[in-house]
Amino acid sequence: MVEINFVGLGLGVALTLLAVSLHYARGTGWAPTGDISQEVLERRARTVPETDFPEPMNRSIGGGGVAAGAVAGGEEGAELEEGGDDAEPSPADIPEDEIEYFDVEFVKQGETIELANNRTVLEQGEDNGWDLPYACREGQCVSCAGQITSGGNSEDYVVHDNQQMLDDTELDEGYTLTCVAYPRADFTIETGEAP
Repeated sequence: MVEINFVGLGLGVALTLLAVSLHYARGTGWAPTGDISQEVLERRARTVPETDFPEPMNRSIGGGGVAAGAVAGGEEGAELEEGGDDAEPSPADIPEDEIEYFDVEFVKQGETIELANNRTVLEQGEDNGWDLPYACREGQCVSCAGQITSGGNSEDYVVHDNQQMLDDTELDEGYTLTCVAYPRADFTIETGEAP
């Protein structure tokens, strides 16, 4: 059987009530500080210079492309080399009277359609109602990759406008990034095939 000491219990309750009443009577003197998170973010943002570089990402999730310039190999105090104005024009800029059409067989979709050389393979496949894979639409990931099964280097069949992810071996195996690939010949492609 448990014995309750009423004197000790009463003394504990009385001390607790005394502490609570003193707390409410005098207060703690502590006041919460205002929210300064937006001010801190703005101050930090002012210290970071603006760049034109793409966000760094992992190749498998969509990004991580090469920047506009490159640092000269190992030179102390090297600066970024800016790309000149001698860049080739985009195939998207082909005038209407110079547009050519090519027959492209989409294996997984089971159809052959005619594609213009001034629009990407991805865009024209979507225009045909197909849900083709993609992520960045800038040639900086491999989400839209496909494999040209007609044989040979993919650049024999398409012009890549600023593709940054496929190396020469992958191009030789027929891989292409449909979001920046413009047809230049008839070919067969399996979409959704990444190296």
